[in-house]
Amino acid sequence: MNSRQLAQFLARHPRPHRFFFERPHISRRELFHWLGAGVTGAALMNPARATEVISTGGGQPISKAENVIFILCSGAMSHVDTFDFKTTPDTPLDLMKPGESNGITWPAGLMPKLGESLGDIAIVRSVRSWNLQHRLAQVWAQIGRNPAAALGDIAPNTGSIVAIEKQKERLPSHIFPIFLGLNAGDMVGSGYLSSVFAPMRIAPATTGLPDTSNSDGQERFESKYALMKSLDAPLRAPSPTNTAFSDYGAFYEAGKAMMFNPAVNDAFRFTADESAIYGSSGFGNACLLAHKVLRANLGTRYIQIQFGGWDHHQDIYSTTATDRLPALAKQLDNGLSRLIADLKGSGLLDKTFVVLMSEFGRTVGPITSQDGRDHFLQQFAMFAGARITAGRTLGSTNADGSATATYAWNQERDVRPEDIEATIYSAMGIDWTTIRYDDPFGRGFEYVPSAREGVYTPLHELWA
Repeated sequence: MNSRQLAQFLARHPRPHRFFFERPHISRRELFHWLGAGVTGAALMNPARATEVISTGGGQPISKAENVIFILCSGAMSHVDTFDFKTTPDTPLDLMKPGESNGITWPAGLMPKLGESLGDIAIVRSVRSWNLQHRLAQVWAQIGRNPAAALGDIAPNTGSIVAIEKQKERLPSHIFPIFLGLNAGDMVGSGYLSSVFAPMRIAPATTGLPDTSNSDGQERFESKYALMKSLDAPLRAPSPTNTAFSDYGAFYEAGKAMMFNPAVNDAFRFTADESAIYGSSGFGNACLLAHKVLRANLGTRYIQIQFGGWDHHQDIYSTTATDRLPALAKQLDNGLSRLIADLKGSGLLDKTFVVLMSEFGRTVGPITSQDGRDHFLQQFAMFAGARITAGRTLGSTNADGSATATYAWNQERDVRPEDIEATIYSAMGIDWTTIRYDDPFGRGFEYVPSAREGVYTPLHELWA
């Protein structure tokens, strides 16, 4: 579906989010009239839809990955200073040291190690955000739909959809959560799905996971845990109307499985020397932990890393501040380049789909009067692993990076967050056209909105 067709579809099928007092309402008389009609209508409605949980639309997943590492650089990274590099009169050339690497114009002074890794990544430059408000666009990137639209406020994280789809593949040895959130902050959770599919949120530390042992020792702990279960067993029984207690019970069982377990310490602890290899930063530690957890192969399939601080309205090129572009780019350079190298060295890169993006880009051309860059819709996305055809860019922007010049695919339009979500699902062997009928409103929750109409689709050109 190209840009013109997309605009026509959205015009025909608008999806506004109304305020509460603007929503449809009925009078008391109308209510009883509707209820009377409902007795007959209930007998005439399609009984299959009432019991159907999942309906697929026949999407053909490319199924190239077993794992996903999704990195969200929140705050909005400047695309024209990094992955879609453009030179302006304000560009500090002594800092950036632009040059050609693998046929790609690259700021070698800012991110030299990633410059050496360009043969393992693909950069999509024809990506465009829908919105310029930080939180809205950040959530959009995590759920693949407008958070203000119908079902947007109960939509699960993409990782939670992966978790519920991959739950059936769990083995008894899989004691780690399917969905792991590192440096999670305000990461989107499981939405209307059970909390079983929410991310386990961790701030990586050399000490590993807290509370995975007990001062009474394992034998005494097991005895006390068995006693607790015998006392509150009725509360843990599944209920058709409320899953809160059974979900909490499942949470306890998952936590208990990780106690007194050497494999947990091996995966979640690390030394200062290991951290130094990844740059001794919060982001670097998250990358280190992501590799260790996937290498353990104990059930984690989707890892989301939050890396904030990219909102550089002022002093974007300051080399003395610890939260400006040069300092953050160094953390990204050290952590991501090492993650790709270690995944490659351990044989996991071909099985792991690495995705990096921000919620939107930053203004192009000259910097502002405050020596910064403001919010801008044009952006990029970076991909690695899962046997993509790497070492190239897909799509391009015009001379100043303000708009797409050539598209990345045969859809002849910009790539949107919904398309990236569809790409993740396809890579993981999940039909992105799936609709679930277990949402609390009974509307049907589309994994990717309007995917069956071809509005959004995976970027399979990554594998071409």
